Amino acid sequence: MKGDTTTIENGKKNGLNYDASSITVLKGLEAVRRRPAMYIGDVGPRGLHHLVYEVVDNSIDEAMAGFCSNIKVEIEQDNSITVTDNGRGIPVDMHPTQKKSALEVVMTMLHAGGKFDHASYKVSGGLHGVGVSVVNALSEWCQVEVCRDDAKYSQEYKRGIPTGDVKKIGACKDPGTKTTFLADHEIFSKVDFKFDILASRMRELAFLNKGLKIALIDHRVDKKLEFFYKGGLAAFVEYLNENKNVLYSKPIYFQKEKDGTDVEIAIQYNDGYVENLFSYVNNINTIEGGSHLTGFRTALTRSINNYITKNNLVKNGDSAVIGDDSREGLTAVISVKVPDPQFEGQTKTKLGNSETKGIVETITNDYLAEHFAENPSVAKKIAEKVISAARAREAARKAKELTRRKTALDNASLPGKLADCSMTDPESCEIYIVEGDSAGGSAKQGRDRRFQAILPLKGKILNVEKARIDRILSNDEIRALITAMGCGIAEDFDPSQLRYHKVIIMTDADIDGAHIRTLILTFFFRYMKELIEQGRIFIAQPPLYRIQKGKSEQYAYSDEERDRVIAQFGRDGVVVQRYKGLGEMNPEQLWRTTMDPETRTLLQVSLEDAAAADHLFTILMGDAVEPRRDFIQENARYVRNLDI
Repeated sequence: MKGDTTTIENGKKNGLNYDASSITVLKGLEAVRRRPAMYIGDVGPRGLHHLVYEVVDNSIDEAMAGFCSNIKVEIEQDNSITVTDNGRGIPVDMHPTQKKSALEVVMTMLHAGGKFDHASYKVSGGLHGVGVSVVNALSEWCQVEVCRDDAKYSQEYKRGIPTGDVKKIGACKDPGTKTTFLADHEIFSKVDFKFDILASRMRELAFLNKGLKIALIDHRVDKKLEFFYKGGLAAFVEYLNENKNVLYSKPIYFQKEKDGTDVEIAIQYNDGYVENLFSYVNNINTIEGGSHLTGFRTALTRSINNYITKNNLVKNGDSAVIGDDSREGLTAVISVKVPDPQFEGQTKTKLGNSETKGIVETITNDYLAEHFAENPSVAKKIAEKVISAARAREAARKAKELTRRKTALDNASLPGKLADCSMTDPESCEIYIVEGDSAGGSAKQGRDRRFQAILPLKGKILNVEKARIDRILSNDEIRALITAMGCGIAEDFDPSQLRYHKVIIMTDADIDGAHIRTLILTFFFRYMKELIEQGRIFIAQPPLYRIQKGKSEQYAYSDEERDRVIAQFGRDGVVVQRYKGLGEMNPEQLWRTTMDPETRTLLQVSLEDAAAADHLFTILMGDAVEPRRDFIQENARYVRNLDI
């Protein structure tokens, strides 16, 4: 940590003046409690956890400015959250225009913070400076303690309103800020923070800010994790490739600043067939990409093509290498720090700064040309992988034509096993992907054929984690699935052409059913991830039990519910039927329990953390046996129903 301390001290010596005059105020706090979703996305679990991220982002900004090396996040017994850092501490002196403590300004006014002032923060992860004040407004109570200039200050708030002035409460040696808040039960129906969700984001932030230590502590269950990565993005890529067969042991890693923009990139290829690329701007995951990603992809393809041409590695008759070929089996993380990021796109996570493309492209071109020249064995392995991908792409061309989205999709082009619905408006339509012909038959008879389509799949579909695109597109079941969806895959993928706006996976509640469900989810995650991000993918929840006593019957979806129903009926004369497969239910039962929108239960598949999801799918569906065995052993205690 000695090197980190030096960085912090150097930042102080460089004269960054961070005091009350650094806090810029755009407008006051209003309407946050009335319309919280406008500020945090929603008031469900995602919005709840977003509160933590907003507070942590302030500490991350201090780290990026060179003033913070340690962050601690604690989940308290009552589900309140404490975030502590060793940054400079929020200013507490009188604000020059607001005539109140700068701490109170930051905590109670929207668009107030040092991130609008480049003298305080060169780059910042917080986009609009609303974060911590919104957290305060949506909390039952909040307390902030600040250590600055050898003194400790404190202020408390209730639902965003100060209960008193900022007070000096004692002395302290080291600077920093400690924020504790309890999310408001009037806003959030359930205040229950998930350790794993927070851990994923803290791990990601530690990767993106090398040398920063982040501790996550759950006092409810006495659990603690620490994240600290000297290797930064190189360590991130190693984590993503942990259970994959890599082509070379050490990731290609480089970091350089040009025209005020810091570019950090790590690259490592594996023997798989899927591109796995994550991009960030000022620690924000740019899931829609943008100019920085375009610059990287352009430079990568050009650099590999230059090496192939220079070394005469392409034979006559081989297809020319294109961008998709150069990214087969690629795992890469691109992180740029931009002083004034301009975001666009539906979720404001697409970088629009045009100058960033040229900066990233130039830096990547220069480094890869040098690296390939100095490491010919690595360069040759990458080139051979890319050339092989180009050959496979050509072999897949005819198969891909069968699944390419037609301009006008008619019934003649749909797979024969699909029982389509009569309505044609995608917003009103849904499709059930069903395991086996038996369950498919019951579903076809029991459905509402106006808006419900049924696609039965025969057996277990191909594991796309272990297959190249040409093999995937030659698989009958996957081809039927792609054609039924109507939105294509690979370069033909267009989510706006999806024929059903609810895609529901319905499999048996046994081991085989769980495996088939995972295979289907793996396909969607690898080749139609945007459908998951848009909330289009669901999992049906068929009942596990039918409990009958005389003419009365009820269905139970868990062991606990079964026991409650049995107790309610009284044990004498109760008959319990355990459903092992959907085919055991007649069409009317299947409709009533699993398909009727009025009574069914659906689980929406969400993507909280793409990197963590990728890691998990690789464990579950990849080649490596050892990590899968470890995962099963670690999680066996959470299994509710095991059918052997």
